[in-house]
Amino acid sequence: MRDYFIRRFLLIIPTMIGATMVVFAITRVVPGGPLEKAMQQALMNERGGGSKNAGSSLSEEQREELAAYYGFDKPFFPAYCIWLGIWPREENKQFIKFEDGKDEMPVSLQILLPREQWTATNAYKVSAGTVKRYGSLLAPDTDVVQHFKTRAEPDKNRVAVFHPHINGLLQGNFGLSTSYNLRVLDMMLSKMPVSLFYGLLTFFTAYVVCVPLGILKAIKHRSVIDNATSILIFVGYAIPGFLLGSLMVVYLAARTDWFPTEGFTSEDFASMSIGGKIWDILHHAVLPLCCYLVGSFAFLTMLMKNNLMDNLAADYVRTAIAKGSSYRHAVLGHALRNSIIPIVTTLGSITTVFVAGSVLIERIFQIDGFGLLTIQSITDRDYPLVMGILTLDVVLIMLGNILSDYLVATTDPRVRFN
Repeated sequence: MRDYFIRRFLLIIPTMIGATMVVFAITRVVPGGPLEKAMQQALMNERGGGSKNAGSSLSEEQREELAAYYGFDKPFFPAYCIWLGIWPREENKQFIKFEDGKDEMPVSLQILLPREQWTATNAYKVSAGTVKRYGSLLAPDTDVVQHFKTRAEPDKNRVAVFHPHINGLLQGNFGLSTSYNLRVLDMMLSKMPVSLFYGLLTFFTAYVVCVPLGILKAIKHRSVIDNATSILIFVGYAIPGFLLGSLMVVYLAARTDWFPTEGFTSEDFASMSIGGKIWDILHHAVLPLCCYLVGSFAFLTMLMKNNLMDNLAADYVRTAIAKGSSYRHAVLGHALRNSIIPIVTTLGSITTVFVAGSVLIERIFQIDGFGLLTIQSITDRDYPLVMGILTLDVVLIMLGNILSDYLVATTDPRVRFN
């Protein structure tokens, strides 16, 4: 079994590479990305208005510098390797255009200082130098020069000067958001507390309610309790969460003022006491939680009920009762243990609570969570943020599947993975 789980962990790597490579390829061909937006913004700043041909007034060097800044100056595979962190990124890239008759041009070089050397006004070490037409770089400060490389481009009468640095996903760098100019990792981490709160509450509430309810429905099959609860859970299952949220906002929040209409906390949350903060969070969470839970109740409840009914009709349960076991012991000691195994397979989804969130529900209640961040990254064509969210999703889903296998093997001694 140990070898099986080692193989499963190792499979995370090619799965993540395959998924991210497909999405990365899509970002290279879909129009309207950050490069086009930057060109459009530059043109609007210059002309004071829009244009159908974004970037038409920008020089070739300006367009290439923009492409280099957003990582669109490389073919697909090198660009993906740069994002992954196995190929050096060309940072601080600039094109030095040579004038006719000149064999050297001035260049300004800057390198990021170690964090302990940062000041309140500067974090870079800047040095003036010269670059030769054939690519030689000279500067008084050799410590700065050694960090840079050059690439002569005689056909364009210029030299590219850049700082090669391996800094990608494998080094913990998810990149900068092209829309907000913030670190992608920081943006995702800032949304996780909201996702954890709603994800964990939804997860545990669903299991605490649905498992006992499924057991009760199986034992009281076709009784008034079973029929009444079936009607309720299937009506809830038939109502989309976003529709229920819209109705709740109108009738339970706006008209009656029983609950807040939006947000995760109140505006004066920071000035509240600890007890007041807890109450404020729970007060805001009631309506969104109802919308999150309404869809999962039917699935878990009926899964528990149907599995328990199948096991109650099995020969080993009848044999246990025939040998003198009480009905309660036969249900709880024999049938329930086997019926809980399919439920255990769904427990691995707890790993995804870090990125839990419904786009529509969060938009209705104006909750700034992970779901809203995901849809914003897609609509804004914020490719670094899209790739960061996708990578995190893939890893968590794979870990959840492995956790499900482990829980099944722990619960059912008959299961042996080879």
